[in-house]
Amino acid sequence: MAEEFCFWTAVRLREAIAHREVSPVEVTRAVLDRATRLQPKLNCFITLCPDEAMRDAKAAERAVMRGEPTGLLHGIPYACKDLVNTKGVKTTFGSLLFADNVPTEDAAAISRLRQHGAILVGKTTTSEFGAKCLTDAPLFGRTRNAWHPERTSGGSSGGAAVAVATGLAPIGIATDGGGSTRIPAACNGVVGLKQSIGLVPHSQAEDAIGNLTYVTPISRTVADTALMLQAMAGEHPCDPWSAGARAEDYLKDMRSVADLRGKRILFAGMPPGRPMASDVASCFGSALQLLAELGAELAEMGPSTDFDVEPLWRTINHTVWKARFGKMAEEQPDQLTPSLLQQLALAKDYTAVDYQKANFARTRLFRHVQDLLRDNDFIVVPTLARTAVPIDQDLFGKLEIDGRLFDEVRSNWFPWTMPFNLTGHPAITLPCGFGSDGLPIGLQLVGRLRRESDLLAAAAVFEAARNIVSRWPNEEAW
Repeated sequence: MAEEFCFWTAVRLREAIAHREVSPVEVTRAVLDRATRLQPKLNCFITLCPDEAMRDAKAAERAVMRGEPTGLLHGIPYACKDLVNTKGVKTTFGSLLFADNVPTEDAAAISRLRQHGAILVGKTTTSEFGAKCLTDAPLFGRTRNAWHPERTSGGSSGGAAVAVATGLAPIGIATDGGGSTRIPAACNGVVGLKQSIGLVPHSQAEDAIGNLTYVTPISRTVADTALMLQAMAGEHPCDPWSAGARAEDYLKDMRSVADLRGKRILFAGMPPGRPMASDVASCFGSALQLLAELGAELAEMGPSTDFDVEPLWRTINHTVWKARFGKMAEEQPDQLTPSLLQQLALAKDYTAVDYQKANFARTRLFRHVQDLLRDNDFIVVPTLARTAVPIDQDLFGKLEIDGRLFDEVRSNWFPWTMPFNLTGHPAITLPCGFGSDGLPIGLQLVGRLRRESDLLAAAAVFEAARNIVSRWPNEEAW
């Protein structure tokens, strides 16, 4: 019976804990036991913290029994990507150089989860400093896909996605700098939201003004994502983009919408010249048909190169990485991931003028998306061009799609995730079907700035109609 709690949603756990039908201690123990049992197979945690988790679970139980006021996530276990600071719990950034790093304070988003009663059970795997779309690093090795042991978990939040997908935590914290939440969410068949810039404050962004990275929720259902976002959102002095942000009752707003009548949706397959696997194309077509059946008015986006932004994203992102990690690379290159060193090397030729021109282009892209969303409620696109790639995929190697090889992994596998890091618009991926290989395929919905209630409601309507959320990975395959 105990392991059954590992398959309950956070929304269900919240209600059961509030009504004293289940104890936070029982739930946390079940999650820790399952995580301990499956960690050797999946390798999605860098650190498990059972002592701290059980301490907090017992305190949560006492609060319930005394009838004290409780938060939105009271007694609910969660896993946290190891890029995000957790007070008193080791945070390695996936790097050998920080293997013993223990923060003295929580990140702003983690502090809010703590205030709402969530219980940290462990820190999940990430590529070193979150610097690639695959989850592997010398510190811990490779994290396996939840559905197939020889496929990647995606990245860089692969550990969080796998933990949620396999019942090792009902909810998780991820980060997204170019798709790092949405890519692994799509690879593992879970829900990944990159909210509007600033809605969840990012206290670890070194360049808060020019930031394009996000601390995000990741979960199995849209409702759980809505619950997490309500706990995490709101203005904070650490983040200028959070000014005026406030949490809403996203769960209530989501539940008040039954269909998509009156909604205008702009859709596109892939940017011009970019490939799409035949099974992804078929699944995307079925998803569009379902959106129309739900009442949405669909219009196809005209061909345009405006969204072919990998060079723009790389100019900004790699320049930031060069500033952050360049000295480490010079002094201790043998301690860093080879792919990180290769990416840092790509930044050596960028000038200050190149960087500023890239930010001019970022502004133009933002205004372009604003124009598109003036007359349309949402943009819908495939999250990835194919299902999860092989677990030993080289970031700088060839990408295989339907038997054809392509030179660029980023621009060909996930061309639709990077644009919305640059523009700041909210984007959510949710499972919409399965490929010919039996692996999940994701659908990405993009909404208007700070209109997460509308975006989550549309995603929940699609999720309910598609009705595949009850399907779990086959544990025997691991």
